[in-house]
Amino acid sequence: MPFPSASAPHGEPPPLDATLRFVRVRKHRPNGLVEFDFAIGEAELFVEMILPDAAFTDFCATQQAQLLTDEPPSPEAPQDDWDWRMTDATHTRFK
Repeated sequence: MPFPSASAPHGEPPPLDATLRFVRVRKHRPNGLVEFDFAIGEAELFVEMILPDAAFTDFCATQQAQLLTDEPPSPEAPQDDWDWRMTDATHTRFK
């Protein structure tokens, strides 16, 4: 939950800091690809990305991304309709 900002009016969220960049590694694949989440401004809002290891290292340096080392929620944690990833869709049959 974001903390109130002294510059934000009461009840409004603080402005987004688009200079902050975050990376959370999800998986290193045997074929040399890195699955990771990339976020700008807020670590909770991210896109899923896959890059070769060397390109991932360059990407993080170029973006000056902060590496998030906290563990993502476990698969056993309660989930709702919004708690899914694109990799989950590869194992789901849609009608």
